[in-house]
Amino acid sequence: MIQAMEPFHATRLGVLMEPDPNDPREAGGVLNPALARGRDGQLYLFPRLVAAGNYSRIGIARVVLDAHGDPVGVERLGLALEPVESYEKNSETGGGVEDPRITFVEPLDCYLMTYTAFSEAGPRIALASSRDLFHWERLGLVQFTRLGDIDFGAVNNKDAVIFPEFVHDPEGRPSLGLIHRPLFPGTKPTDAMAQQRIHHESLWISYCAAADLLELGHWEFGQHHRLLSPRASWERIKVGAGAPPILTRLGWLLVYHGVGGSLQHRHFHYSAGAAVLDARNPCRVVYRSPHPILAPGPQEHSGVVPDVVFPTGLDRRTDIGQPSRFDMYFGMADDRIGVASFRIPRSLTLPAGEDEHRAA
Repeated sequence: MIQAMEPFHATRLGVLMEPDPNDPREAGGVLNPALARGRDGQLYLFPRLVAAGNYSRIGIARVVLDAHGDPVGVERLGLALEPVESYEKNSETGGGVEDPRITFVEPLDCYLMTYTAFSEAGPRIALASSRDLFHWERLGLVQFTRLGDIDFGAVNNKDAVIFPEFVHDPEGRPSLGLIHRPLFPGTKPTDAMAQQRIHHESLWISYCAAADLLELGHWEFGQHHRLLSPRASWERIKVGAGAPPILTRLGWLLVYHGVGGSLQHRHFHYSAGAAVLDARNPCRVVYRSPHPILAPGPQEHSGVVPDVVFPTGLDRRTDIGQPSRFDMYFGMADDRIGVASFRIPRSLTLPAGEDEHRAA
């Protein structure tokens, strides 16, 4: 039976974090946070802290919950990362470590953080690891194999998320999976190639074989596959990854962002959507939301960048005995951090004739 209502719909819980006017490290906003449960069971937030001139650091805060288990605020705990390495520094802003995402990878028994390192070459994906969420070791820029004439390592790249366990690559090998958004030449919304949506900025999935990683410490990703391209009107300009995927009874739940709006008037709006990837073959998209699960509202109409809902973290609420509930943490207008909540349905049924993998 086709479900009569959108199976994913997020309800706002409120604003969680705003810039501290007394802290110059936050003068330009707090936004786009990573999220992780610590080994102590506490929930930790890793916001991007923007100082004057768009100089970005990554902070650490503990999420404060009320008596009902709802997030209501944060306790600031300091910094996780700030620009130090050459691949994190540039002459325009001074430097940037931006928009982190964190995954606890069970086979490695550690947390992996992906973040955008902003150097003179432009934005690139960087990695850091931690055992406790408080002490981070940089692993450098993510390395990619080539795909024909395409050099993934030579193009701007953002919005990277890692799977929490090994998945099978197209050759059936257990691998660490990475979803990311490379910006290939010709894929900007204003470029001629991008008039066809398949050429818009899209989500790709790449793999690092577990054997290479465990035996050699080799962090090179290959077996590249285009996963999602813009399709619906609310995401017609580009799509990007949101929170790291979480395995559910439906498959891998991937919250992502889509960008719609007007190229002519240079006004864009960022919304959150949901996709489900096949549990055994994450290259295969079995569902994606036809409408946003959360779109910009009055609270996002003003800010550093208006009309932006930018999801970057998901917390599955097993801590309060509600494994079907997910709290979504998101940047609000590149200025503040909000939280919304949704529940996953018991099952998904695609409309007749829908071939999600082909359409993606």
